[in-house]
Amino acid sequence: MAKHLARIHGTEEDKVNCPFYFKIGACRHSDRCSRLHHKPAFSPTILIKHLYRHPVRQAELQQAALVQPGGQASEPADPTSLVDREQATEDFLVFYEDLYVELSKFGRIEALHVCDNLGDHMIGHVYCKFHDEEEASDALQVMNGRYYDGRKMEVEFSPVTDFREARCRDYDEDACARGGFCNFLHAKPVPMPLIRSMEEDCDADRIRDREKRKSKEREEKRSRKEHKKRKRDRKERKSSRKRSRSRSRGHDESDDDRSYSQSP
Repeated sequence: MAKHLARIHGTEEDKVNCPFYFKIGACRHSDRCSRLHHKPAFSPTILIKHLYRHPVRQAELQQAALVQPGGQASEPADPTSLVDREQATEDFLVFYEDLYVELSKFGRIEALHVCDNLGDHMIGHVYCKFHDEEEASDALQVMNGRYYDGRKMEVEFSPVTDFREARCRDYDEDACARGGFCNFLHAKPVPMPLIRSMEEDCDADRIRDREKRKSKEREEKRSRKEHKKRKRDRKERKSSRKRSRSRSRGHDESDDDRSYSQSP
């Protein structure tokens, strides 16, 4: 029985645990899902919810804002036709690079994916997998609640550790029939040379920061030693002065005793 439960865990056969939440860390039914969403207490992967401003959604909002209250709406245009793809790609790469540099301060990034999905439960999601759980924990504690581009970041641990199971293979082959409303991860493509370049730059920055911290720790340790030495020297000098005064008083008392005994 235990082997059977372990085999079906996170699959469609599992009637207790939600397979979509297990695979992609998001479910279109949200809290209304009939199956359980086990949120991990620790994970090397963090999820930043709805951070990326998807150009198609932005075009939809702009289109809706143009309709005057009480006025007759014209036939809405396809939002994708309103998107300047070249500008959208440039804005995305700037966003990706900025976020990569910021998150890499907490540790080495193994994967950073931005959702191209349009479903409300996944739009704008950012997944970041670190080398280990401690780095992910540090990132979550610092980034959660911070503001980015006017948005308050909502960060949580994600159960996703293998993005091969989360990604839509048809999307990677440019053949997904469901488009942006697919329930599997549509990771926006990023040029590999850009990722390699950022990895090298961030690794170099972390090495420099580590050397600076070590140098600062050495200076602080040296300063503490010098402070302790000065304190010890002051104590020894004070003790030496006390001994000198004590000996001086002793000599004076012995001289007085001799003078008293020699008097007629």
